[in-house]
Amino acid sequence: MNQSGSRWQGDKAQGKDERLLKQGRKLFIKELGNQIKQMDELLVLIASSSPVQDLQDMYRIVHMLKGSAPMFQFARVGKIAEELVRIWEWTQALQPSVSLSEDFAPLVNESVNQTSLYLRHLRMEHDVSVIELEVDDQKEQGIVLNLGTRRRLLIIDDDDVLRSYLVRRLELDGYTVDEANNVSSAQLLLREHVYDLVTLDLMMYPQSGYELFDFLKDDPTLKWVPLIVLSGRDDLSDKVRCFHLGADDYVTKPFQYEELAARIYGIVKRTKNFEEMAFRDPLTAVFNRRYFDHQIQLELERVQRYPSSISLAFIDIDGFKKINDVYGHHIGDLVLQGLSHLLQTRMRSTDLVFRFGGEEFVVVMPGTDADGAAESVQSLLEIARSQPIVSDEGKNYWITFSAGISAWNAGLTIDEWILRADKTMYRAKQEGKDRVLVSEESCQSPALPDADTRGRYKLLVVDDDKILRAIVMSGLNHLNLLIEEAQDGEEAYHRLMEGDIDLCILDGIMPRMSGMELLERIKAEPPQTRPMCKVMMLSGRRKDENMERLQELGVSEYMTKPFSMVELEMNVKRLLGMEQPSAKVTS
Repeated sequence: MNQSGSRWQGDKAQGKDERLLKQGRKLFIKELGNQIKQMDELLVLIASSSPVQDLQDMYRIVHMLKGSAPMFQFARVGKIAEELVRIWEWTQALQPSVSLSEDFAPLVNESVNQTSLYLRHLRMEHDVSVIELEVDDQKEQGIVLNLGTRRRLLIIDDDDVLRSYLVRRLELDGYTVDEANNVSSAQLLLREHVYDLVTLDLMMYPQSGYELFDFLKDDPTLKWVPLIVLSGRDDLSDKVRCFHLGADDYVTKPFQYEELAARIYGIVKRTKNFEEMAFRDPLTAVFNRRYFDHQIQLELERVQRYPSSISLAFIDIDGFKKINDVYGHHIGDLVLQGLSHLLQTRMRSTDLVFRFGGEEFVVVMPGTDADGAAESVQSLLEIARSQPIVSDEGKNYWITFSAGISAWNAGLTIDEWILRADKTMYRAKQEGKDRVLVSEESCQSPALPDADTRGRYKLLVVDDDKILRAIVMSGLNHLNLLIEEAQDGEEAYHRLMEGDIDLCILDGIMPRMSGMELLERIKAEPPQTRPMCKVMMLSGRRKDENMERLQELGVSEYMTKPFSMVELEMNVKRLLGMEQPSAKVTS
């Protein structure tokens, strides 16, 4: 058999293995639900009468789970099963026909109590795994859920199991979710990110959740962030106190996830509606100047992190005062609505349209150089020339407009950028109106990367485990990233110092420089030579170990091994700002 034939046979075998594994994972999760139910029933029997056969049936179930879970890549379930095997190991020395004496009662009670806690963990793993498998099926069938703009949540709770469960469930519901297990960690995250909603556990150690209220409500940038309190106390005075302190909702533990998710959705949706009212021009429904001031800084920060072009068009309707004077302000308003509709429907979904006031509009075009922006706006002008902008009571109204285009350059302030486009628009007016001009400063466009790599994010996977590197790279390959790999800290350091990596997935423990040592070495470099990229750390250690130091060193996300590839992909897309599994927006 020739080489291509061997490769085909290998691919076919690999595809078959993947299908078998997927089928096995589905069957395992289905059986896990049955086993959890059996263990619940056994716990009731054991607590009441403690027959030896029931004790050994419990051991048999958890021992089987321990062996099968890792085979189907359910590492968390395997770890829980290991603990359950340890709890019930003592039953293997018992004879099935012998009754237990009273001396065994404390041991039985302790085993039952510990198992109840771990069964709670197993139920959460089962629920999340069911949803993860459904998401995988949807991706395979080409189904893309339209989740809209991702909203960012912060979950603050010192219950590691509940917090992890909520994070994973909410991420699968389409949110970007950060987590903190104490007040101080939450404060760091609140200073670093903008959140659409926070959930707060009241009973935490060493500081209670109450101590975060003052922090939130005293800060003018945080006081309006919606807050849901999660508490194990169903106490009226607690609820009243939290509402007086500024909480938006109060949910008592234990709760159904669906109820909490519905409350979060309702508050986030309502807040989004308020934002749209505040940030949209009431006449035309396009964004207003206030939103421009808020959003443009974020767009420029993205350009500075992931270099690409961005241009701005300043558009002014020709002879608008005459329209108002001759036909009245009613027609003038219809003309403004007609032009805003043209801009919104004919520009790309990634372009941002703003009304600056009067008859002036601004369009921000990410991933577009000055020539590309001029071409897009010129096509709009030709449409405006060829058809009426609005009709009223059988009469058509036509317009033209003048536009100035300015590309942003490093070192240019926002005000200078707008002024360039504004001056160019007035130059278009002076030259006869009804035209699109590019600012003189934008005529010399910087060279862009080659077309085959332009706009694609660069990802560096650093891990001494060759198999894990291969799994991560294979799992992210469909995102159209440029993926490189390094097998130790020293190799990664030299690659990162070249400065063109967008995201580094970094192992914590490695030969020739650990992940933390690598970050400390980079931080020690002079600012002008220090590479700027986001870092996601993968580690077998608990997340709260050295977390504050890692954040100081620039770690944006931390995942504990073993991890879910679904969670990993979500975090990669969030850190790279990828709304769709494509590459950077390009012109």
